[in-house]
Amino acid sequence: MDVFKHIPVEFVNFIIVLAFSLLIGLEQRVHHPIKDRKFLFGTDRTFTLIGILGYVLYVISPQSLLPFILGGFGLLFLLFISYYEKIKTTKDFGLTTIIIALLTYTLAPLIFTQNKVLVLSVFVSIIILTGIKKDLKIFASRFDSKEFLILAKFIILSGVVLPLLPKTPVFNGYSISLYKIWIAVIAISSISYLSYILKKFVFPDSGLMLTAILGGLYSSTATTIILAKKSKEFSEKLEVSAAILAATAMMYIRLLILAFIFNLKIARKITPAFIVLSLLTVIVAYIFYKNNKISEIRLDGSQVDKNPLEFNTALIFGFLFAFFSFLTHYVFVHYGQSGIKLLSIIVGVTDIDPFVLNLFQNGLKELSIEQIYQAVILATTSNNLLKTLYAWIFGDINIRKPVSIGFLIIILASIMFILI
Repeated sequence: MDVFKHIPVEFVNFIIVLAFSLLIGLEQRVHHPIKDRKFLFGTDRTFTLIGILGYVLYVISPQSLLPFILGGFGLLFLLFISYYEKIKTTKDFGLTTIIIALLTYTLAPLIFTQNKVLVLSVFVSIIILTGIKKDLKIFASRFDSKEFLILAKFIILSGVVLPLLPKTPVFNGYSISLYKIWIAVIAISSISYLSYILKKFVFPDSGLMLTAILGGLYSSTATTIILAKKSKEFSEKLEVSAAILAATAMMYIRLLILAFIFNLKIARKITPAFIVLSLLTVIVAYIFYKNNKISEIRLDGSQVDKNPLEFNTALIFGFLFAFFSFLTHYVFVHYGQSGIKLLSIIVGVTDIDPFVLNLFQNGLKELSIEQIYQAVILATTSNNLLKTLYAWIFGDINIRKPVSIGFLIIILASIMFILI
């Protein structure tokens, strides 16, 4: 190891420039077919020499940078001539190769003046962006104006509105503030947005099970209704039943993520129960799926590719979050723990996220961890009863039995955790 201490830094930096320049040039050779290479400025040897040229001209005068700047203008002139001839011959206005050549030229000052992690990041970015040209085109083809509008809404929700909201309580005696309300809105919106991105851009042609899992990350109740309605169109009833249960397994994962975001004490308490319940749900779903005799069905993406960041939805969620905060406080003051348990069962027939998030954020001010734990389990149990009812109302008659058996197992396990 002592030998490496005596190696000059300049030599090490030269080797890095040499290696990175050569690899960038090789990527250019591999990426472009032989018939197109005659229009390129160069490949492996040319890019390696560009890197060496940048190194030599930089180390000559690293203070004034005059040789390096003049060399850069010379390289830019040669690149301009090459680009002009390329446009004249091929009518291709792409600038990728020219920009990569200029980035290769700047490797030397980057290595001498910046952290090696940054240099490595730049190099890896060049290699990846060069190699995924076709994938980027496919990815971009899935974009429309709506995607940028959704992204803008998400930035507004998290980066513009949130910092402007006050952290002081709205009413005396209550811990709820506009800032806390909007934090809850952003948390739910982030998970919904992630589910939307995964479904539309990463798994656009996903089958029924993966669609159910991603949908459950967004809303297991809404996914249950969609799948129940679609069950009338398919003969694979066991697979639809398995998909409904898989969506419910994601409900436990989603709530567990939210618990770790907002309250670690509560998260540690509910983790064992939620892990067991989610695994049990997955096992039952897998049994149904395994016994399905027909190949996997696929859903039309229009069922799930919907805007997860509608302002109306965000405002309704914020209102429900505040409402359940006041309601939970009122019920606890006037009816105690038994009232909270009854409220947990009642909210299960609605959207449980605002109620559960309120318990995660503000529950410890009035309730014990054990009381919050039981309230959350009761709410999810009640919600599972509701989803069973939805499957009966909206679904095909042949999914009623497997869905009922699956949810009955989960509900009994939930009751066991409450009693323990």
